[in-house]
Order: sequence, then structure tokens, then C-alpha cells
Amino acid sequence: MKARWIIGISVILLLLLTACSGEMSLTLFATDTPTPTITPSPTPTFTPTPTPTATFTPTPTLTPTPTLTPTITPTPTITPTPTITPSPTFDFPDVTVNKDAHCRFGPDVDYLHAIDLWVGDTGEVHNRNYDGSWLYIWVDKWGKRCWVSSWVVDVEGDVFSVVEWMSPLPWTTFSGPVKGLEVSRSGSQVILRWQALTVPEDDKRGYMIEATICANGVLIDEVFHTWQTNFTLTDDQNCEGQSYGLLYGVEKHGYTKPVEILWP
Repeated sequence: MKARWIIGISVILLLLLTACSGEMSLTLFATDTPTPTITPSPTPTFTPTPTPTATFTPTPTLTPTPTLTPTITPTPTITPTPTITPSPTFDFPDVTVNKDAHCRFGPDVDYLHAIDLWVGDTGEVHNRNYDGSWLYIWVDKWGKRCWVSSWVVDVEGDVFSVVEWMSPLPWTTFSGPVKGLEVSRSGSQVILRWQALTVPEDDKRGYMIEATICANGVLIDEVFHTWQTNFTLTDDQNCEGQSYGLLYGVEKHGYTKPVEILWP
């Protein structure tokens, strides 16, 4: 009922509106019972299920296995051999003979003559005795070494730059050692006696004693020459250490083998 009333009001309003516009066109469809307008159930909107987008998994780019470059073994660097700086050559002291003199086989006037030296002869000092009073020199003219007293030569250089040394004596093969040596003491006197050496008269050069003796509380080295078959040494008895001696026979070719003096 309420619906009909509403429809009637609607028709009247429509007629009035049409009259005002000067147009009269209306087709009425009267129905006893208006068919209810069925409001259709809303068709559900189909929300499509999204097709999942495939996640693109990138195919990994294969990193090529690097080819190992062989390690180059370096050629060893050659360490240069160090240059050896040569030590300076030792410069022996030079000598010039200032007096005609004998050059001997030992550092004393009681040793045999070796060669003659003349004024102006030159050479080098190669060795010395303990205090430099005798020099063992190379004589240029003769090409030999021998002992000379330092007071008959002029020296250029330091004789103490060379070492103390005793050269070996020349030995004779013409005669044997001295025989029959007897040694005795009387206080500070040491008495030596021996048998004569059998040597041709022209070859005789006597006898030589090398001794270390006590003098004024100090042991000193001494050389003695004699033509006799006996000799007396002065040897004090207040030194530390032992006195000592050797006896040689001497002939022009050299020295006999020494005989040890058994010190009393």
C-alpha cells in the first residue's frame, strides 16, 4: 500500500514537470501489482588469483677457473765476489853500509865470517837480535843473508818493525862433535874442559860457547870464542831461572853439532 502511494506521488510530479516544459509525452504502464524490482545480488567481482611471477633465478655466470700462470723462479742474482784489497806489502827497513866490515853467521863478532861488506853496499833488514844491536840483513850484491853490527850500517826505517830471530848455523860434515866435556863450579866460576877436536891445521877455527848466564841478578845471552880446550864462565847464582850453554867445535866449513853443557 505504501508502495502504491509512493508511485502515485511520483506520477503527479512527473506530469507537472512535463507541463512546465510544454511537452506532453508519457506512457504509463499500470500494473495491478508492480513487479518488485529485484536488486540483483552483486555478482562477486572475481579477483583473479595472481599467477605468481616466477622469480628469475639468474643462471650463474661461471667464472672460468683461472689458469695459473707458473711462478717464474727468478734467476739468482750473482753476488759479485768482493774485490780483495791487498794488504800493503811490508816494507823492510833499508840499509847502506858505511864502513868496510864482516857480515857473520851469527849476531856477534865471535861467529864465523860469512861475506865481506864494502862501503856503499845496500840491502834490507829482515831480522834482529833482542836489542837491535845486530841485524840480519839481505845483501843485494851477494844475494845472501848474514848478521852485521848495527854501527857499520845506516838504516832507513825502524829495525824494531822486524822480529827477533836467530838464524841456524852452517854445519860441518868434516868433523864430529867435541868429546870429553867436563864441567865444575867454584863459587860463581863455571869451569869447562874438553878434548881437542881433530881438524886439519888450516881448517881450525877454535871453539865457540853459546851460554845463558846470570849476571847482576839477570839472565843474559852471551857468545864466547876460544882457541883453547878449556874456558871459565862467570855465572852468579841469584837469578830466577836456569843458566844454560852449548859447546861447538869450529872449522872453516862451519860448526860441529853442539854438546850441551850440564850446568852445575
